[in-house]
Amino acid sequence: MAATGHGPLTGVRVVELAGIGPGPFAAMLLGDLGADVVRIDRPGGGGLRVDPASDVTNRNKRSVLLDLKSPEGPAAVLDLVARADILIEGYRPGVAERLGVGPEECLERNPALVYGRMTGWGQDGPLADTAGHDIGYIAITGALSMIGADVRQPPAIPANLLGDYAGGSLYLVIGVLAALHHARATGAGQVVDAAIVDGTAHLTSMIHGMMAAGGWQDRRGANLLDGGAPFYGSYETADGGYMAVGALEPKFYAEFIRLLDLAEAVPAREDFDRWGELRAAVAARFKERTRQEWTEVFEGSDACVAPVLSLREAPGHPHLAARGTFVRHAGITQPAPAPRFGATPTAVRRPPATPGADAAGVAADWGVPGLPTDLERETER
Repeated sequence: MAATGHGPLTGVRVVELAGIGPGPFAAMLLGDLGADVVRIDRPGGGGLRVDPASDVTNRNKRSVLLDLKSPEGPAAVLDLVARADILIEGYRPGVAERLGVGPEECLERNPALVYGRMTGWGQDGPLADTAGHDIGYIAITGALSMIGADVRQPPAIPANLLGDYAGGSLYLVIGVLAALHHARATGAGQVVDAAIVDGTAHLTSMIHGMMAAGGWQDRRGANLLDGGAPFYGSYETADGGYMAVGALEPKFYAEFIRLLDLAEAVPAREDFDRWGELRAAVAARFKERTRQEWTEVFEGSDACVAPVLSLREAPGHPHLAARGTFVRHAGITQPAPAPRFGATPTAVRRPPATPGADAAGVAADWGVPGLPTDLERETER
């Protein structure tokens, strides 16, 4: 089948009200999939103060600079909304309404609009109006309690990948695309309330099922998938590196133990009372060689063992390099768009958007002649 467009969402128009964290990542993902994403940046910037030229979460977007606290700002946003399919905002509950770009105003201008709201706590509930960050959101869902070596140490912090991006951004994207499908079938838009606490809790569904069935203990470091098993975890090597082991199935475990040359020296994996002894033997063996040496030992095997690579090392892994999992664009090595499509392939089409740089092009393409094109220059005077 011949390739068409620049991704399956080619032709979809998205307005993103600039924020930080999960909102920009969700909008980037929509842009990666081919959508025309227009980011509304604020004069003076905001957020984490990352150099705009390096902020990969703003790739595949265009930027317009608007002051939503001015009389002209909200009107310009609503003009764009009238021509958009999706809007994404990540303000605290009520802020968009006070700025004049809340769901009521936007859906009045465009009844088929999908209005995506990204927050940590959600639009209602006792904590809805309070500040928060990823670590707090995943803490109250129980997800953070599962991560770490054992209960004698604090939970390990998974950067902001689990809450902001997995429980937040990805659920927002799923929500707005599902709502877009409904809007195109019925002509009726709607509000999508994507709360990080809801998405993160949803991610733990399988664990709750295992716990209900008696197959999961409600404490970290005591279960099959949380490092409790000596054949599912990471081990230090002679040079201070680490190898990740996931030899869960018996046949993979047998290959793992064989390649470690421990088959005759350790207790059976089913002997739970001797797991401490098994773990110690595996740890001691891994300390005998470097990470690279062990990588070569396990290469091409079904032992389910892999080197723990750093962010800078990962693009050079032979498998990732062969698949093009990372790309270099505008001088930045970055993850390529995912997933992949046979008929509508995706690509990094644009470097990170410079705030306010695309107003003229957006005004022409979207048919919004009154869109300010010189606000950035006026703001700098």
